[in-house]
Amino acid sequence: MLQQLIIQNYAIIDNLTLLPGQGLNIVTGETGAGKSIVLGALSLILGERADSSVLIQRDKKCIVEAHFHVKHHQKVRELIKENGLDDDDICILRREIAPSGKSRAFINDSPVTLNTLQAITVHLVDLQQQWAHLELEDNQFLLDIADAVAACEAETKHFHKLYQQYQQLTTSFNTARQQLEKAEKENDYKQYLFHELEEAAFKEGEIEEAETELKKISHAEKIRQILGESLSFFSESHTPILPEIKKILQRLESIADVLPELPETTQRLHSTYEELKDIVNELTRLETSISYEPDRAERLQERIDLAYRLYKKHQVNSTAALLEIQQNLIREIEETSALSSEIQQLQQELEKLQSAMQTLGNKLHEARSKAAVTISEKVTDLLKQVGMPNAVLKMTVTRQDSPTPYGYDQIALWFDANKNNQFLPIQKAASGGEMSRIMLCIKSMTASLIQLPTLIFDEVDAGISGEAAWQVANLLAQLGKYHQIICITHQPQVAAQGETHFYVYKDEDEEGKIRTQIKSLSKADKVQAIAQMIGGNQPGTAALEHAKEMLSRSL
Repeated sequence: MLQQLIIQNYAIIDNLTLLPGQGLNIVTGETGAGKSIVLGALSLILGERADSSVLIQRDKKCIVEAHFHVKHHQKVRELIKENGLDDDDICILRREIAPSGKSRAFINDSPVTLNTLQAITVHLVDLQQQWAHLELEDNQFLLDIADAVAACEAETKHFHKLYQQYQQLTTSFNTARQQLEKAEKENDYKQYLFHELEEAAFKEGEIEEAETELKKISHAEKIRQILGESLSFFSESHTPILPEIKKILQRLESIADVLPELPETTQRLHSTYEELKDIVNELTRLETSISYEPDRAERLQERIDLAYRLYKKHQVNSTAALLEIQQNLIREIEETSALSSEIQQLQQELEKLQSAMQTLGNKLHEARSKAAVTISEKVTDLLKQVGMPNAVLKMTVTRQDSPTPYGYDQIALWFDANKNNQFLPIQKAASGGEMSRIMLCIKSMTASLIQLPTLIFDEVDAGISGEAAWQVANLLAQLGKYHQIICITHQPQVAAQGETHFYVYKDEDEEGKIRTQIKSLSKADKVQAIAQMIGGNQPGTAALEHAKEMLSRSL
């Protein structure tokens, strides 16, 4: 609910404060007094663009500030929190326009973009002058109306939850399917690479060992020659090492009895002799093991060549790396198979969810279709009362193939202004004034069923009088029992229904400049204002009595 509107330095408004009450607030005043200027200032709060041309004093900035009570407005408070703004029972919106033309917007003293401001104010103010045609084309607004009349809001919320699950599941399904398509394209090549490595059948460390063995075979003749020469040096040369050392040991042992210090040295030489014998045995074993095997060398070379080709292909340099690649390929091929199973499961879940949505969507469609008939009949009857006797409104509910967040239904309003059974889309067939009265009829019919923002009607009663004006007044009063209404009017019947009455007028300031002012009227002032609407600036006794009668009729 709008609690306070402050306008400073805007057009011919120097400083103005509006304190609307609950229910129906009436705004009257002579033509040109500045009522539309007040709405223009309010539109800045709603996110309209502006420039420095609106500044009355060119050296000061323009400020428009609105205070809204939002304690029980869940949607607005959710949006405030989502945008990281201070959350309180009172939401303060402010627009500032500097002399340079630069505009800034604030919510609870935090700067925001116009998009953010608009996203929040659309839930706080419904300015019929500007947006009636848009709202009547808005499928979500029409769904809310139909659901309210059909009393199926709970089913709609349930469908919305199913739809959110459907969207999430669809995203997961599409992602998995894209991954599978990509994996399947690569899978044939991965299978080829895997079978190539599988056929190679490398063992851990095989190629490294093969390289070592091949070197032995390739140098077998040289190895045997050197080993043979070494063995000959130890045992078969003119002065072989081992026999000579053995002779030395025997001679030293012969004098061990007479040279006490000798046994230690003799023992060391004996150990050396035994070590050399072991070396000779090892060299002999090695000489025996070395042989030149052309077939074995060829087989080893083939394995090494195969390994090197695979090293180059996979950009590695070891048997272990090739084996690791082989294991990775196995895992990736298995993952592709698992992904296929996951997609099948997701497909089943989607089909189950779609079936539940179809069932609930059919139920909603049936309920909304019945509600559409009721809405069409009731609004058409109300239109007759508000001065549109030949108008016929028809609401249609068309079931779409694809789901929306709130069902499968697309709702439209069709209008026949002359009862000739030629229905056109309402935005093409209805004038601005007719749009406002249609909106008034729709919202008055559902006033107790849905939450609405502060409703602002700009001369919704234009072009009507007499009983039709009374009916518009009664609808506004009925709507005001449930919602805050601000109505600019020239009709005394409508003005008489207001719980709070504001009068807009022009006044001359101390500098002799004309400024727009606004004041809240007392009961006596209301009689005078309504009488002036009936009989002019100098109303007679009859006009005053008629004004009193109108006010008494509104009680």
